[in-house]
Parts: sequence; C-alpha cells; structure tokens
Amino acid sequence: MGVNQSHAEMSPIAIRPATPDDALPLSIVHIDSWRSAYRGLVPASILDGLDYDRRAVRFRESLAARTEETYLAEGDGEIFGFLTVGPCRDEDVDGEVTGEIWGIYLAPQHWRKGIGTVLCRYGEQLLRSRGYQQAVLWVFAGNAQARRFYEAVGFAADGASKMHDVGASLEVVRYRKGLEGAEP
Repeated sequence: MGVNQSHAEMSPIAIRPATPDDALPLSIVHIDSWRSAYRGLVPASILDGLDYDRRAVRFRESLAARTEETYLAEGDGEIFGFLTVGPCRDEDVDGEVTGEIWGIYLAPQHWRKGIGTVLCRYGEQLLRSRGYQQAVLWVFAGNAQARRFYEAVGFAADGASKMHDVGASLEVVRYRKGLEGAEP
C-alpha cells in the first residue's frame, strides 16, 4: 500500500512496509524521537545511553521475523517517520474487535508538518482493513504533546493505565478510538 499526501512545507509522503534493510534509519528516527520527546520525562542517563546500532539490530531481527508490522513514511529519499501496528496486546480488551497502534515516531525535524496525522490515519485504515472495529494505543502519562495529538485525531483516554519500565518506571495511559466504517 502507498499513500501520497502533500503538505505545504514538505514533499509528498510515500508510505511503504519497512524491510530489514531499513533497520538503521528506523533506529535513528526512533532514538532521535525519544531523545527529543521524552527529555525531562525519561531519565537523561537512559536517553543518552540509547545506541543506534543496538537498536538497529533489534529492528532488523523483528522485521526479518515479521514480529512487527512497521511502515515507513518517506519522501525525497528521506525517512520522515514510521508506524507500527498489530493486534491489541492487552488482556482486558477483546482482541477480535480491537487492534493496536504500537507506535508512531517521527524524526524531530518533521514534527508538526502533518506526517503524524497521515501515519495515524494510515494505521487506522490498516486496522480497519483487518476487521478491527476499534483501535487502542498507549502514551506516557507525562507526554502532553503526544496526548494532545492523539486527542486531536479522535482518540480518548479510556481510563486504563499501567506502569511501563524503560529503565525507570513511568505511567502510561491507554487511548481508544472507534474505527468508522469497520465491519460490525
């Protein structure tokens, strides 16, 4: 599947499935995004200790094994960001009707250009095409920017939260959205 979207400040966006060969660029986007978005939330020692090569190995392995379904947003030979989707991993949710956006990450220089919205809509479309009627995702409770973004695209906190260990224990909250047009 591919999507081309234009935005006044950037070239068209193409979305394609990630391959193991994309592991290093994915790791760069992932780590740079973490370091920018989570500074002040995740301890600096953890952010500073993130390693592009180690993360690339993990991406390469998961993409080769197809344990993650990841899609790249790119244009003019540059990767803007990526989306990972799959079945909902939560035990308290009906996995037959609920899919999950496992993550959306953008290179910090591409924030606030509409790419996150394009990726989110693409993820919703993918989940809907698989018969899911709703989508969930998890966000750090202290990540106000991401929470505002997901609320702006129609997600709402559903009251669930848990602690997530990223080298420090941080609260994450679950967001949920009905997928319009999903089969009943």
